[in-house]
Amino acid sequence: MTASRVESLLAMRERNPGDLRVLFALALEYEKAGRWSDVVDVLTEYLAAADDQGNAWGRLGSALLRLGWTGQARDAWRRGIEAATRHGHPGMAAEFEEHLAELDAASS
Repeated sequence: MTASRVESLLAMRERNPGDLRVLFALALEYEKAGRWSDVVDVLTEYLAAADDQGNAWGRLGSALLRLGWTGQARDAWRRGIEAATRHGHPGMAAEFEEHLAELDAASS
């Protein structure tokens, strides 16, 4: 991630605050940089406004887990399963189910 890419996305967001694609792109840039708190903040904002098909929920779950917020990660992946199923993405739903199973196995 370059600072100029983030700056560019932030400027685009300011010009077009309702453009959810900009929010998602910003979350991806933060993800590349390992800025997990920023990923969580931006994806939370994105998901409050978007009917996501599951991808953002999965990314949110991963970011939350990296921050050590296991319970919130579980919730995000559960919501991702619901979204992926609703939008006809069984492979994505299965991936999130695997994440949940791994967490269950690790906590046993």
